[in-house]
Amino acid sequence: MDQKLIDLHHDYVHHHFDRRKFLEQASRIVGTTAAAAALLPVLDNNYALAEIVPESDPRITTEMVTFKGITGDVKAYIAKPRAPGRYGAVVIVHEIGGLNPHTQDLARRLAAEGFIGMGVDFLSPAGGTPPPGAGGGGGGVAQLANKLNPVETVGNGVEAVKYLRTRADCSGKVGVVGFCWGGRVAQSISVTDPSLNAVVVFYGQPPSPSLAPKLNAPILMNYADVMLDMNNTGEAVLYVQELKKLNKVHEFYAYAGAQHGFNNETNTPRYNENAAKLAWSRTIAWFKKYLA
Repeated sequence: MDQKLIDLHHDYVHHHFDRRKFLEQASRIVGTTAAAAALLPVLDNNYALAEIVPESDPRITTEMVTFKGITGDVKAYIAKPRAPGRYGAVVIVHEIGGLNPHTQDLARRLAAEGFIGMGVDFLSPAGGTPPPGAGGGGGGVAQLANKLNPVETVGNGVEAVKYLRTRADCSGKVGVVGFCWGGRVAQSISVTDPSLNAVVVFYGQPPSPSLAPKLNAPILMNYADVMLDMNNTGEAVLYVQELKKLNKVHEFYAYAGAQHGFNNETNTPRYNENAAKLAWSRTIAWFKKYLA
């Protein structure tokens, strides 16, 4: 698919939310407004593709929980190993689309690997993530996310870490992983909460290099091809340079040919199977190393 269309759609669902504007710009590329409109379902996330580890998987169990955040009650989806025990836990910070089926499946994937995966609904202060297909689609949910107070969002993430440590099934070791919008939030949490045991980020805007001294946890950074995500990957390179100067434990990867959002199989134009599998294997290895 034409890269210009992918970029136009990104701006549509993350920034301007104007369907007419998207159709006008896309029609200049594909020829007609009707053809541009037909592309929208292809460019939008298809959550029917989200179930990699089903809720019926005999290795895991799932539940919805509520914990106290700094904004009040915060909802979360938890998946964990079915076998009794105490496990390392991971706070999952969703993409700008909220706690959707893809994020819930990420929690189940972590559970299948022996972790407690908690997908936090960071849209809880706005009433929670609308069901798929409601709330104006991805762009409507993104508008809710953009209205959140960034400091409060990070504060709710810190409280999520604290909540996990209160659970009898948690070993006390807690990490965080974030994707896109959530990658930025996860890294903000990482320089706010010195108690974290591990951090993994997928293509999220990094903190200012000036904040690098506040990072205590080892961090794994999975980014898109710099030519396809020049802002985030380019800024990440500068952040990594500072991490190197400070001898912070880190690994950084930019996946050649991979789009921003390459790990999300529900978005066919962006999904890159090879990059996703490699980045996820590195993610699991990172958590097994630092949360075991």
